[in-house]
Parts: sequence; structure tokens; C-alpha cells
Amino acid sequence: MDDIKISIVIPAHNEATSITQCLVAIQAAIKQLPSTITVTVLVVIDSCSDDTLTLVESMRLKSASVDYLCCDYQCIGQVRDLGIRHAIASGATWLACTDADSIVTQDWLTQQIAHIKDQPTDVICGVVSVDSWAHLTPQTRKDYTAHYQDRMGHRHIHGANLSFSSEAYLVAGGFAPLSCHEDVDLVKRFESQGCAITWSNRVRVITSSRLQARATEGFAAFLATLETNNLQ
Repeated sequence: MDDIKISIVIPAHNEATSITQCLVAIQAAIKQLPSTITVTVLVVIDSCSDDTLTLVESMRLKSASVDYLCCDYQCIGQVRDLGIRHAIASGATWLACTDADSIVTQDWLTQQIAHIKDQPTDVICGVVSVDSWAHLTPQTRKDYTAHYQDRMGHRHIHGANLSFSSEAYLVAGGFAPLSCHEDVDLVKRFESQGCAITWSNRVRVITSSRLQARATEGFAAFLATLETNNLQ
């Protein structure tokens, strides 16, 4: 297990308001691991016009594990794939994906390692918790809770909480150049390749409840649709 090399890959498009908090949480999660496990953090900065790059550079000065790439794809699938393939080329054997507007829990990585040790797995699909319901109607929270299966064996797929081995990723063909649902597409291909998938609610991130969607059919768009329906 000590020979595992983890790379955490984070796409970021104009995430100056959240990227620092995201990276601080990741550093806290890394500290829970044995020092024998190598972990790197790669932020893929896509078409940013705000201070995201400056903030990532600042974090890089504080932690040698943080690095970044810049691109101009404006396509989440391409951005994730660029980061993952760069990490694999750099020696990563386990890839952990999250988003710049999400906060990983302190045991995010240790729970992944525990799953790998308990029952060897190729892929882990984790769950998300919503950071705040304060700006949403009570009915939206009820509708979401009724829909969301926060349990082991759930069938939710989140790019903000998806991890896998480098071998499985390459066999499945990697993230497709899709502007949304790139995570769902990849997991379907993991399934078609017969990969062992763990659907875990022990591996958890806290994600933003913002309604301004980066992807037209992503998590924020889902919340926005629920809220719009309840305001009519």
C-alpha cells in the first residue's frame, strides 16, 4: 500500500472565491495519511480571467505538493483528462478528482485507502454534502434529500468526488471531451470494462450550493431547477 502514488486533480475556471479553501482542505486530508504515501495536487486552470492562478501560485509557495497547468479548453472533459494524463505520466497510480468549489473532508483520502485495502477496487464513487441551504427554499432541501441516496451502494456519480486507478483510467479511455456529464460517461465505460466499483458514502466532499452553473446540466443546474420549480 505504501507504494501507491496519489494525485489529486482539480479543474478550475474562475474559482478565485473558493480555490484557496479547497486547497487548504486538501492539505488537511493529506496530513492524515502516512508520510510513506506520496500525494501531489494538480490544479488545471482553464480559461481564467480572475485571480485563480495567483492564488494557486501562492499555495504552491506554501506547499511543494501543489502544482498547476494552464489551458484554454472551456470543456470540463478535456480539462480533467489533461490533468489526469499529466499526473499519470508523472507517476501517479491512484487519481482522486474533486472540484475547486468543493471541500474534501479530513478523512477523504484515508477512507479511499481503507476501501482499497479492505476490498481491492478500481474505482470509488463518493458522495457530496451541500454546504448551505440558507438561500434555498425548505422544499428544495426536502426534494433533494428525498432524491439523494446518502448510503453505501448509492448510484450517484460526481466529478467532485471520483477516484480510480491509473490502469483503469487508461483501459476505459479517459474522460471524453464533453462539456457536461463527463463523469457519468467515464463511469459507464468503467462498468463496461468490468472494473470493480465501490459506491461509498464514507468518501465525502462538501460541495457548493451555488445556483450559477458552470456546466449546463451539472450539480448547480440540478439545484437551480429544483429551486425554480419550488418558486413557481
